Amino acid sequence: MGLFQTNKLSAATLLNTFVLAPWLFQMRTFEMLLITVNVLLLGWLIFARNKSQRGLLVGFGISILFMVTHGLVEGLRWPMIPVYLITLFPVVSVALRHIFKPKGQKQNAPRRIRIILVTTLAALYSFIAVVLPILFPIFSFEKPTGPYKIGTVSYHWVDNMREEHFTKAPDDKRELMVQIWYPASSTTKGKTAPYVSHPDIFANGYSKALNMPKLLFTSIGFVKTHAIEEAELSDKESTYPVLLFSHGLNGVKNQNTFEVEQLASHGYIVVGIDHTYHSTTSVFPDGRVVHFVPQESNTIDYLDKLNEKWVEDATFVLNQVEKLAKNDPDHRFTDRMDMQNVGMFGHSFGGATSTQMLMTDSRIKAAINMDGGLYGKLRIPADGLKKPFLLMSADDTLTGTENMSDEYIASQGTTRAELTKSFSDTFARQESVTVGGNYWMKIKYMKHMGFSDMYLISPVFERMEGVDVRSAHRLINDYSLDFFDHYLKQQPFERMEQNIGDHPEFTLQRG
Repeated sequence: MGLFQTNKLSAATLLNTFVLAPWLFQMRTFEMLLITVNVLLLGWLIFARNKSQRGLLVGFGISILFMVTHGLVEGLRWPMIPVYLITLFPVVSVALRHIFKPKGQKQNAPRRIRIILVTTLAALYSFIAVVLPILFPIFSFEKPTGPYKIGTVSYHWVDNMREEHFTKAPDDKRELMVQIWYPASSTTKGKTAPYVSHPDIFANGYSKALNMPKLLFTSIGFVKTHAIEEAELSDKESTYPVLLFSHGLNGVKNQNTFEVEQLASHGYIVVGIDHTYHSTTSVFPDGRVVHFVPQESNTIDYLDKLNEKWVEDATFVLNQVEKLAKNDPDHRFTDRMDMQNVGMFGHSFGGATSTQMLMTDSRIKAAINMDGGLYGKLRIPADGLKKPFLLMSADDTLTGTENMSDEYIASQGTTRAELTKSFSDTFARQESVTVGGNYWMKIKYMKHMGFSDMYLISPVFERMEGVDVRSAHRLINDYSLDFFDHYLKQQPFERMEQNIGDHPEFTLQRG
């Protein structure tokens, strides 16, 4: 399901985003200070009379100081270019004052017109200088609420038992990039992991995936997480439950950082899988880059068959995790993973994979499917799954094609009638979701990509889709944690059982 289905980017959307944006207060400190100083400097250059050359040089010096500090501490980026250019205005002003010297009263009228024109252009320029960093901010993740710090480490695993069908070489094997987040020692110190390790490559991947300009995604290179690279595992508990995470088609292993960090901070070891050639971008240790390869069809039969490959990926990764739990070469996870309490969660196609793993792999004790169609080899039995399961759905997804534009449907290479039938057939598989005491949460005012980090990249995305993404993420985190705490840590429910029924933000059903 695509990112933008019903709304189009418009001037009204941009203006609404700017006027209402609490995002202004999420900007980086020196970035905000530089914008403030330079806009004030521009106003002084236009309206102050009798500006001395010394004053212009002082203004230039102050602006340069803030810009250099911002560049060294936070990093320069393209949405700030109009602000950076204001730094040069005092120097330009010195040059222009010698060109446009008034030579008598006859120049007054043209000069007044020139001042009005300059003021108008300056106001427009200032607006652009302020609004660009707001529309494309360096977003941050909310601080996880758990008692643990977070560590992270990445792996490159090769399944020598499976051939890679997307390459021409007959001896190529299936390769997967995996990232693990885990509870870290309270005394651990080290480098905080970036959101993406290869910003230019991932910006290019997002650009191709969403068919949008690459410039819109370059800011992700400045985003930091709360995870410390290769941190020591916390010794507060002897072992920690394990959760597998599977992204959606054209997603990435860390697309739910808002969620995996929260779970790790509460004592879970979370294993994120990049499904190579089905992820937006995978970067291997030797520098090879693999971008998303579109699926051949959107039919249910094709997606059912494709999902079997994802289940194979997840099974292989779980096997590798078991090896780590027994004998980690880095001595981090040896005997520290509670392999008797393993769960899985996923978004979209990864949610379907989680459901299939729950049904096919006895090691998976509980699973959450976030807005995923129930694709795969097996159907949920009429008498229920017999294992703990939570389906989370966006109310927009449950409307099928009702809110989809004709343009979006055409871009999928299908017709409204065909897509409506596909949705109907997929929804029919949900009839037994809650049978046997399982749960179905339907989140209101929600869209498909609201279950991931995507809408955090820019408030434009959030406004276009009409999702309060921060609130949605807190809701997802609260109920995901409560669900896994109950079934994997044997803790009493704090939310699930207490909130069955209809609520302003969601409806929660139980069979």
